[in-house]
Amino acid sequence: MPTEQFFTVFNVVRIFLVGTLAFFINLVITHFWTGVLYKHFRPGKSIEREKDTFWGETPVFNQLHKKKEGTPTMGGLPIWVTVSILTISFWLLSNAFDHVWSSLNFLSRGQTLLPLGFLILAGLMGMADDILGIFKRGGFSLRKRLLFYLALSLIGAWWFYFKLERDVINVPFLGDFSVGWWYIPYFVFVIIATAFSMNETDGLDGLSGGVFLTIFGALAVVAFDQGRIDMVVFLTAIMGALVGFLWFNIYPARFFMGDTGVMSLGFTLGVVALLTNTALLLPLIAVVPLIESLSVILQTASKKLRGKKIFPSTPIHHTFEAMGWPESQITMRFWMINAIGAIIGLIIFLVDSKLPPLF
Repeated sequence: MPTEQFFTVFNVVRIFLVGTLAFFINLVITHFWTGVLYKHFRPGKSIEREKDTFWGETPVFNQLHKKKEGTPTMGGLPIWVTVSILTISFWLLSNAFDHVWSSLNFLSRGQTLLPLGFLILAGLMGMADDILGIFKRGGFSLRKRLLFYLALSLIGAWWFYFKLERDVINVPFLGDFSVGWWYIPYFVFVIIATAFSMNETDGLDGLSGGVFLTIFGALAVVAFDQGRIDMVVFLTAIMGALVGFLWFNIYPARFFMGDTGVMSLGFTLGVVALLTNTALLLPLIAVVPLIESLSVILQTASKKLRGKKIFPSTPIHHTFEAMGWPESQITMRFWMINAIGAIIGLIIFLVDSKLPPLF
């Protein structure tokens, strides 16, 4: 067997091996973590105190989700813990042993170091927010969240611009454009917008997990096409952990993903999109989070400017609940919508990567 073919087969095996391990490890961690949540964090998400970020009380939401009172949050913690354990373990083994173990390592400076750092830091911040929400009846304020998002995104922008020397933005079918130091505010905007948009998707049983799964799956295909195998393995680990999470989170969910899961995955998603230079395709690849966040923005603007709502409740999946759609039906249809958007985004990426720029 030719060496090049061997490494191709080996990489495929490595991808599936890590994804499978992530699934089973997450199942084990989640099994024990669920017991901890129900024993020590049972107050969970108190529906009666849920408020719109900008406007106050949300009676429609409270009525629709009264039955979820007492369901624990922080269910997304095992996702980033699993991925972190796998990534660091293979790195340690590669440093202790040669040959196969070194080949299995997928922690690399240019592909997975920054995504892993964002995954852990945002996960810890989200966990702190969840804990405050449980015991102090309310998590971090919007201002504190923005400050954290800004600080973490500026660190990432500094790493990209000065360490990785990245200042190029790819515009599909038009080519690459060097924007110099303007890449820093571009990076900050992408990270903050992605993090906030993904946060709006965590509202129904199984919704955020399934949407994240389609998004990371699409980005894994992009990374594979670009030859970023370490990143593919890393994303596969996230996907395997997400499937393990969904095992417990599909209707009726045993817990919510919580900020610790949504924030860690949202930040990581933005970083991966920037590393693969596909951030401008995120409105398609992550079309459901985009729709969710736009519904919140429009609702908030209408309340502030007109003094009345556009939708019965936002994010928009709650509007469909108010219309009488079953929760599982909304979840499945939103999965389908995001999968279609991800496929369209992938088609544009693959066609664009094979054709010369138009100008």
